[in-house]
Amino acid sequence: MKATEIYSDSTHRWTMLGRDSSKPDRIIDTNQYLIHSNAGAIILDPGGIELFAPMLEALVKIVPLAQIKTLFASHQDPDIISSLGLWDQILDGATLYSPWLWEGFIRHFGMERTKFAGIPDEGLVIELPGFQLQCIPAHYLHSSANHHIYDPKAKILFSGDVGAALESVDSPLYVDNFSNHIDKMSFFHQRWMPSEAAKQDWIRRVRKLDIELMCPQHGRIFRGDAVGQFLDWFEQLPVGTAVR
Repeated sequence: MKATEIYSDSTHRWTMLGRDSSKPDRIIDTNQYLIHSNAGAIILDPGGIELFAPMLEALVKIVPLAQIKTLFASHQDPDIISSLGLWDQILDGATLYSPWLWEGFIRHFGMERTKFAGIPDEGLVIELPGFQLQCIPAHYLHSSANHHIYDPKAKILFSGDVGAALESVDSPLYVDNFSNHIDKMSFFHQRWMPSEAAKQDWIRRVRKLDIELMCPQHGRIFRGDAVGQFLDWFEQLPVGTAVR
């Protein structure tokens, strides 16, 4: 699994972990994000159980396990958090932030030592050593209880499944030509995203944020002008297309 630092300042860093060439072919590729300071760390959408071993191998080269006290799951899907039972065994006294609605479902993955911190529908602020993160509501995109993460200092939005593209593990890290990237995103967003009202609500929220990087859980990262290009494209895209 590749680990690529995408942001660094005097207080904290962002690292994207993914593009795992050793994963089984039928498992969808995922991006996991580590945010860490010298005193603490959080993993955003830690990933599925099948990818736990390469994820852990890459992670311990960046930060000591003892510093990881916080996990975040944007929603309940297995590619997001089915590795929870294994993290639960190796992390001492960790807290998992996830939408309140999913506690009874997420616990099926195994959660004996980890504390569950339910995120209310309106979101909250996660305070960590050296930085803070805002939970941005993204309900029905695509899960009925869903949150994204915004880092106001780094100007990074972790956008979960919004902005996702289904690509090979050797695809580039960043969107370099938005027009060429549309074909890789269209089906995912039209089929997985069910609600026009939810889509427009999310776009209104996100347009108020100062974003330099938009980091989805699948596919390439949007940076600079590509962020606005995505919002413009998504705003006019028909969604929920399986219903005729």
